[in-house]
Amino acid sequence: MNSNDPTPADLVQGLAEEYAAFADLIEPLSEAEWSAPTRCTGWEVRDVAGHVTLGAVESLDGTIGERSPDEQAKALRGSSPAEVAGLLRGAAPRLIRFLSGLDEQAWRSPSPVPGRTIFNGVLTLWYDAFVHTDDVLVALGRLRRRGAGLAAAVAWLRQELHRLGRGPLRLELDGLPSQQIGTGGPVITADPMDFVMAASGRSDPAAIGADRTLNVHLLP
Repeated sequence: MNSNDPTPADLVQGLAEEYAAFADLIEPLSEAEWSAPTRCTGWEVRDVAGHVTLGAVESLDGTIGERSPDEQAKALRGSSPAEVAGLLRGAAPRLIRFLSGLDEQAWRSPSPVPGRTIFNGVLTLWYDAFVHTDDVLVALGRLRRRGAGLAAAVAWLRQELHRLGRGPLRLELDGLPSQQIGTGGPVITADPMDFVMAASGRSDPAAIGADRTLNVHLLP
């Protein structure tokens, strides 16, 4: 954790709000909307929803990381929007209650996913829910949203770039404090959403003056 990361309390509140908003988004979708293609290769809206929902469910039962994102997406493909929203609404509050009871030492302890702490794992869930909400909104042609989830996504991507040994790099993103990956390096000046899209592989990093290694999903 550093000064640019959310506090554990902010993290818990932000994740709770993100999950509630996601359930509200998917529950009333029509069959055509549920089957709409997204920018996630091979995934329809239903697949994005299944992945996000099972991220919460499997974090609660301790099996997170045992299934790939594609396996999670496939698992709920036959469910309706209301069924998936109901599953998320059942799991998310229980997960939030559990996280709310963690002390500082617990937040720093290893998560079930190798190489991640509990803090980073929960931040991963928030990042994942935020960017996939954006995937759904774009697929449906709806107004995109920002809020606290955008800063959380930037924080996760900064941590992930550091974990992957990328950089050095300095981030000067509109409306956010300066953030550093490594020491020195080029400066990326951009809108935070443009950075998130580039670093998550959803747009070309060259558009914000970065090279392809900014994409955290790029294999070594």
